[in-house]
Amino acid sequence: MSTVTTAFDRPTFSFELYPPRSAAAEEALLGSLEHLVNAGPEFISVTYGANGSSRSSSLAVLLRLLAETDVRAMAHLTCVGSSYAEATRLIREFLDAGVTSFLALRGDPPAGSVEGDAFLGDLGSAGELVQLIHRVQAEREQFSLNDVPGFPGAKRLSSGHKVTIAVAAFPNGHPRSRSVEQDLDTLLAKEAAGANLAITQLFFHADDYLRFVDQARSAGVTMRILPGIMPVLSPQRLRRIVELTDEKLPADLLAKLEAQSTPEGQAAVGIEHAIDLGNQVIGDDRPGLHLYTFNQHEAVIEVLRGTGLLSLTTEHN
Repeated sequence: MSTVTTAFDRPTFSFELYPPRSAAAEEALLGSLEHLVNAGPEFISVTYGANGSSRSSSLAVLLRLLAETDVRAMAHLTCVGSSYAEATRLIREFLDAGVTSFLALRGDPPAGSVEGDAFLGDLGSAGELVQLIHRVQAEREQFSLNDVPGFPGAKRLSSGHKVTIAVAAFPNGHPRSRSVEQDLDTLLAKEAAGANLAITQLFFHADDYLRFVDQARSAGVTMRILPGIMPVLSPQRLRRIVELTDEKLPADLLAKLEAQSTPEGQAAVGIEHAIDLGNQVIGDDRPGLHLYTFNQHEAVIEVLRGTGLLSLTTEHN
């Protein structure tokens, strides 16, 4: 069985944000962003709307992270519907802005479209997008000059700076996948294309993630596979998440949420569930948590405290 390769000696955590859609949402996000940054995440990723619908607002959040914090900013990129020229131009735009970490996604085609439709574009998979990001960066920065330890003023010529490219993983299967084997082959192909990190789709039971990691390692995947967790704070949000992700509705969590008569009670249930889930999936070959924030900091900070990750970070900083 293959083992995970990682430069980290302890679990990490990271956050996902989406770009604000109004002035009020932007103000609220800025307030939460300060708390999220102060927690000390490995990186903060910012989603990107289908076909570039939120490119400018996504870039604005990423630029704020780059200019005002020490946290690594990760840009989401989708390729469905894009030509090579369009995708190359977008990748260059992010690289020129200083972004060197990406989450490469194929993206969802419009409802009713099928494989072979022209709308699907020149890039047929996330793996092809991974290769294109590496190629654009290599062409953009072929060489760099690095200091030579012990020789002040001396420089060593080396290849250009590498990029970090994450990809999606699906513990309970991709909606368009025919089998577990196809999901594993796809993830392995993404790593072969140059991906060096995987982030999972949401899941609601620890066994789903643990089983998937074991299967991925047996298939030869060696990159880190971060478990993606979101504190679900209401029955309405849970139903919406399930609708968007095609995950099976977790009846146990739904019943606990619906048993509470107040928003505060429901939030407490969702946070407790996320903490329990996090504690079960952190361990050997399980490198930490990726938390979907819904652009709010309170719940995910509570999850970090409940799993001990926040105190770990504080002790090491």
